[in-house]
Formats: sequence, structure tokens, C-alpha cells
Amino acid sequence: MRQQPQFARTIRVRNDNRVGVLASVLSLCARHGADMGDIRIVSAGPVHVVRDIDVVLDSAATLAALLGDLAAFPATQVIEVRDEVLDAHAGGKLRTSAALPVESLRDLSLVYTPGVGEVAQRIAADPTAAERFTVIGNAVAVISDGSAVLGLGNLGARAAMPVIEGKCALLSELVGVYAVPVLLASQEVDEIVRTVAAIAPTFGVIQLEDIAAPRCFAVEDQLVERIDGPVFHDDQHGTAGVTLAALLNACALAGLELPRLRVGQVGLGAAGLAIARAVMHGSGNPVWGADIAADALDRLAAAGGIPSHLDEIMATCDAVITTTGRAGLIRPNQVRPGQIILALSNPRPEIAPAEALAAGARIAESGALINNLLCYPGVCRGLLDSGARRATPDLFLAAAQALVELTPAGALLPNPLDRTVHQGVARAVARAAMEAGLARHELDRDYFEAAPVPRHPRL
Repeated sequence: MRQQPQFARTIRVRNDNRVGVLASVLSLCARHGADMGDIRIVSAGPVHVVRDIDVVLDSAATLAALLGDLAAFPATQVIEVRDEVLDAHAGGKLRTSAALPVESLRDLSLVYTPGVGEVAQRIAADPTAAERFTVIGNAVAVISDGSAVLGLGNLGARAAMPVIEGKCALLSELVGVYAVPVLLASQEVDEIVRTVAAIAPTFGVIQLEDIAAPRCFAVEDQLVERIDGPVFHDDQHGTAGVTLAALLNACALAGLELPRLRVGQVGLGAAGLAIARAVMHGSGNPVWGADIAADALDRLAAAGGIPSHLDEIMATCDAVITTTGRAGLIRPNQVRPGQIILALSNPRPEIAPAEALAAGARIAESGALINNLLCYPGVCRGLLDSGARRATPDLFLAAAQALVELTPAGALLPNPLDRTVHQGVARAVARAAMEAGLARHELDRDYFEAAPVPRHPRL
């Protein structure tokens, strides 16, 4: 089920400076279902206070209705409504800049002609030298056909660009990777595979994004066979790694052990099937799965899972994970006391965590917290640092275990903006690649003890 877009706006209001006015304004926002963000005082005087209020609403119509109610409230005047999300995207979120200065003829001779010819000849004689003497050893392609953009559906490649660009920006900022967004005009498996295989020599890692199931499975499988380097679909494996970490931490908080739990996965698309596989890989037990598509259930069974249905899963499973895109799918009366429920559909989960907890769930969380941002930056960094030949399930299991170790006491997951978390994931992935015989680079003890994040000198 396709998710509806959300409208994030900043509303600047001038309120009468007296007790209760702001509370009334916030009550109006809540009445229209607004998720509240920051509230900032712009100016204050004895008569009026001007504030910026960040809100997220489900539609333009809801925004218009809220603005109408605010206009009718005598103690408040709406000064302006700003779309700061669009403002932040103006001109794009990425830049390519030189790592070395080019300010003199000597600089030019070092960066380009004549010195670059010798480097090209060296690489021709030894292709592996490209990883040391070019950006290839630090480059990731983030590739999408736009067929499954967030929860919004098949919006096409160009509409996927804000998401892909954002992923690249985060890879650069969090782990110092040179990441390039690549949009594909085709949604045909064979053409996607041919195109990506043809450009693969430019990059140390191929990260697939927002490609719909079941196409994504064939694309990834064929690219893994054709490319001598790591390929992974982040919507599958990144999401699965973070979810497995959250599930392991939930078990620890509840005093349970994952191998002893019966786990159900509702929704077996790209993310759901990958989560089921990751849980089975990490626990050694089958996962019960539900989906409205028969072929999705067949894929689960082929992976070792047990086809089931929602009612059975809710009635019998100790932990339930949902990735259906269907807001409100789970009714509170379906929740069993003591269950762990991870309802991951964004922006609206299958059941709100507060509802699940009120209905007796032991632990409940949504996709707002369980985000693959915690996984893919460190995975890419570790794959590049180790020169990994493949991105295997064991490497993503290592990433999940690292996230568990890096989670503060009492929390379900660590802070995704903590750079040390991504460094820890990178070290774990690199070590797992070395132990599995997948690494082309030997990393010494200093790497595993420090592993500083390389940063562009101009950043």
C-alpha cells in the first residue's frame, strides 16, 4: 500500500503574550493531527511573542484547514508559512570538489598533465593500483531506478534523486566516502544489470536503492555474479541489519534470548524478506511470515521460513516485525501481553508504539527509530577499507552485532549521528571480511583500534 506524502512546514505566528495562548495554538495543531517539531522564539515583547513552529501534516488540505483555524483564533496571527525542506534542497545537496589545490603550474602538473600520465601507465600495468592512486578505493555508487521511492511507490528515477542524493551526502559526512548518485531511466532487469556492470569499474562499492520487489532480487543476484566487488541493496540488507540489532537489544531489555523466541514477519517485500533472512541467519530458527502475495510466501519458504498469516502470527509469535506500508493494520486487541512489536512502515506504522504498549506489548517501536542510516555508512566504509570482494550475510550480521555493542544501556539503538557508531560498524565489517577471506587489503591493529574517519580537506 502506497504511503501518502507528508507536508513539513514552518509556521511563523505572532501570539498575544499571555499565559495559555501558545497552549491553545498547539492544541489546534494537535486537533489536525500535526506532529510537532521545534518551537523557536523569534522575538518577544510585552504585548506579542513571535514564534516559528515546525509541524508535519498528512496533506495540503490538512495544512489549509489548520491555517484557517489559526486565522480564526483572535490571539494569533499567522505571519508566514515556509517550506524549509524545499529550501534545503534548492540547488541540490551534493558538491564535487578537488582534494588538492590547483593554484599554480606546479599544482597543475601534479594533478593533471604531465604527471597524470605516469599514474595511468602504472595502473595499466597493475589495475589494483587504481584503488590507491584514484578515488575508486573510496567511491560508492548509489543507484536507483525510482521504482520504490521510500513508501511512495514508483515515482520514477528523477523523483528518486532527493533520496539518493541524501544518502550520498550522509555517506560523505558520516564516513568520508565519495558517493555518487546514479539514476537509471530503465526499470528492466537486464538493462539495469548491463548498465550497472558497465560503470562498476568506477566504484569500490555498488549500493542499490529504491528498486521494487521482486525486481530488486534479480538485479542484485545478477550483479553479484557479474561484478568483482561488493554489491548490496540497502532497502534489503541495511534495513535488515538495523532491525536485527534492534530485535537483539529488545530481547536483552526484556530478559529474553532470540534463539528461544518465535518471530513473525508481516510483509515480505524487499525489506521484509531480508529481515526474515537476517533473523533466521542470526538465530538459527525459522521465521513465520505473512504477505498477500503468494510469490512472496514462496520466496520465504525457499529461504527456510514458514508461510503463515497475520492472525496466526499475532496470536502465536513472541516478536512481530511489520513492513507492509499499511497504517493501522494491527488492532490493539491483537496484541498479546509481553510481545515485542517493531512496526516499521513510515510515515505511519501498522500500530503506533504507544497503542501497542497500552495493549500489553513489552517493547514496541516504529521505523522512525529503526532506520538503516545506522548500517549502510559503516558497511560501505568497512567494505572499502578491507577491499571486500563481496557483501555477504555474515558481514551484515557483523554490522548488527556491532550496533548491539554500541547501543547505550537501556536504549534500543545508538544515535545515528554519532560518528563513533559508524566507525565501529566499519571495523566490524572489515574484520568480518578479513576473517571470511573476502578482503583484498590487510588492515593492521592500528586500524581496528582507531579507524579515524577520513574527511575531505575542504569539508
